[in-house]
Amino acid sequence: MRKNMSQYSYLFISGMMLLFGATTVASEAPNPALLYHNYCSVCHGDRGDGQSRATKSLTPPPRNFTSAASQRDLVRPRIIHSITNGRPGTAMSAWSGQLSKEKIAALADYLLSQFINARQTRKSHPGRPIFEKNCSVCHGDKGDGGRWTTGLKFKPRDFTSERGRSLSAENMISAVTQGIAGTPMVSFTGKLSSKQINDVVDYIRIAFMSERPQIEGLSGTRAHGVSTPSPQKKNQNLKATETPSTEMTKSMPNNLIGKISQGRDFYMHNCFTCHGPSGDGKGPRAYFINPKPANFLADRYQQSMNRPALFKGIKYGRLGSEMPAWGKVLSDQQIANVTEFVFQAYIQHNPRAFKDELKKKRR
Repeated sequence: MRKNMSQYSYLFISGMMLLFGATTVASEAPNPALLYHNYCSVCHGDRGDGQSRATKSLTPPPRNFTSAASQRDLVRPRIIHSITNGRPGTAMSAWSGQLSKEKIAALADYLLSQFINARQTRKSHPGRPIFEKNCSVCHGDKGDGGRWTTGLKFKPRDFTSERGRSLSAENMISAVTQGIAGTPMVSFTGKLSSKQINDVVDYIRIAFMSERPQIEGLSGTRAHGVSTPSPQKKNQNLKATETPSTEMTKSMPNNLIGKISQGRDFYMHNCFTCHGPSGDGKGPRAYFINPKPANFLADRYQQSMNRPALFKGIKYGRLGSEMPAWGKVLSDQQIANVTEFVFQAYIQHNPRAFKDELKKKRR
């Protein structure tokens, strides 16, 4: 099993290198938040703490930029060298062939300001003692809501949650200043000065909210795929309900027979991050991907996505999307395995495709 996991780790990283290997070239100055989002977050996590879906598959795990060790060891020249040349013995590859020196420098500065030195910034921030004295009793030492407050009708805001991170600084300042009617959140006017309120809000946003970059439109990446005709375009003169049933029984290229168990194992380690464990396109990383990952449960896929179409999409990827060309790192048999699992589990809704998981749940 360990051997298989090592293989999947290699395949995962190889696929991600293909996935993020080419970006649309922009003439304007580098956007470091976008660069980190597109090239680094898949392994190092959205918050730079190394907590990504790749973490458990990689040995050694991705660097946690927010740790005390990173603050002690990582300086700008070393970061630039690592991004440029990679780190031998790790999954960190050299990006000098994909990123210019200007972009690498911008990325290094972003890592230092947003993650590595942010730890020291939090320690010395003037809003920290204000938060600890006035706010932590309800919102918790880590900003995720005090444990003793679980029985309250109105639970204090969890600043680390998706909803918490959506708060604007203006709304937070207003809440601290005026309180929130009908909740335990009281007004701090008279107890805190205007500067102290601004300081504590700023501290909360830096320490707990870890604001994600606002990225409009496409996520900025393209797969090394080749143009593959959509199944809909091939039958564009037919309505979805008129798709010939014989099309859905077609075999894979070269009469390959996929092994469902192996395909399921690979899918659950690599593909679910975008397509979701249920095949609905709502994986943990789907929130920033545009166009959205394929939802295999949608009618248009249910009625037209046969084995040959799945095989081709997996092997060659799709231009203009974040679907990588897995044919660069997988054999045709391995692609057939994934194809068969996706076809059986999501297109055909065959519960036998999940039989091992079902057995585990019954135990």
